[in-house]
Amino acid sequence: MWVSKIAALCLLAVASCAEVKDAKKLSTHATSLADTSANLAFNLYHNLAKETSQDNILVSPVVVASSMGLVALGGKSSTSSQVKTVLKADALKDEHLHTGLSELLSEVSDPAARNVTWKINNRLYGPSSVSFADEFVKSSKKHYNYEHSKINFRDKRSAINSINEWAAKSTDGKLPEITKDVKNTDGAMIINAMFFKPHWDEKFHHKMVDNRAFLVTRSYTVSVPMMHRTGLYPFHEDTENRLFVLNMPLAHKKSSVIFIMPYHVEPLERLEKLLTRQQLDKWISKMEERAVAVSLPKVSMEVSHDLQKHLGELGLTEVVDKSKADLSNISGKKDLYLSNVFHASAWEWDTEGNPFDTSIFGSDKLRNPKLFYADHPFIFVVKDNQTNSILYIGRLVKPKGDKMRDEL
Repeated sequence: MWVSKIAALCLLAVASCAEVKDAKKLSTHATSLADTSANLAFNLYHNLAKETSQDNILVSPVVVASSMGLVALGGKSSTSSQVKTVLKADALKDEHLHTGLSELLSEVSDPAARNVTWKINNRLYGPSSVSFADEFVKSSKKHYNYEHSKINFRDKRSAINSINEWAAKSTDGKLPEITKDVKNTDGAMIINAMFFKPHWDEKFHHKMVDNRAFLVTRSYTVSVPMMHRTGLYPFHEDTENRLFVLNMPLAHKKSSVIFIMPYHVEPLERLEKLLTRQQLDKWISKMEERAVAVSLPKVSMEVSHDLQKHLGELGLTEVVDKSKADLSNISGKKDLYLSNVFHASAWEWDTEGNPFDTSIFGSDKLRNPKLFYADHPFIFVVKDNQTNSILYIGRLVKPKGDKMRDEL
């Protein structure tokens, strides 16, 4: 008897240690930056949405915040301090800004803890005349995992091919192209090349996939494979605003994809006017777990944004201005400005995830499910439940697929 009691106590101690390990908290610096990067998400999204209503959007606010941290690391005076202002981090010391951003991104992108596929590759390109300072190279690698490379735009086509080849190689071919052109070739370029693939907390059955119509508009339809499953999910129907909000946890339930979709096919401008952090929190607070029959496009998307102009609009006005930028920590000279910020991601919606709970099949729990049929444009947010940061925010407006027919 005493042996079994000791064994039970040992197991309890191990479990307690595991809980403590799992309950690891971020530093106060990282926590505050998680909060401000979440605000950055909506500002960036709205800026990108203003450019066009016809294109997909895919942006990672925590990665953008890290790129801004790199600007602060390479900048001096107001070029650097503007980063803190935009991130609402004026009270942080420089050291705490960099360690906080590094800690945040390392935590939310940890593949073992989050059980997601998220490859993040960053490179800073400089003109062929630049000499990277050793201290900057060391610090940017330590905090932001940046590579550094010189590039010569005398042969522009060759230079662009080189950038695209690096992106393709670093994402295992998932992101074949960052850009077709580079307009400003006389400055420093930040490039983020990423591949993200959600792994659902409960997978879709691989045989529950068939070709369906996705209505890009009322008059333009494409054929896409659609995956289906019925399960218990946090769900809210906003009848006043005529939209559905669905929370689909990812594996380990440390993060979720939150889908926001209007009742019927329509341009997303109306929904986007509603989209704020406060409104998202309000929708989440009204969610109730219930049976939902989910149908999602099983597609891939590759999206690249040049954020240089948008960062300027958010308040980073100096670093993007050739006459004002001071990035002398990068090279020891005040001869650089930020000419391009290519932020590119490949994303795969797939069936993969944890085994589904078969015990609820045939039970009352799955009776009368709500229908979430994503056959028209929607917005999605990948929210980290532990840090409350936003890993991605985007919209699927036009998935890849063959045109089917014009609707009447």
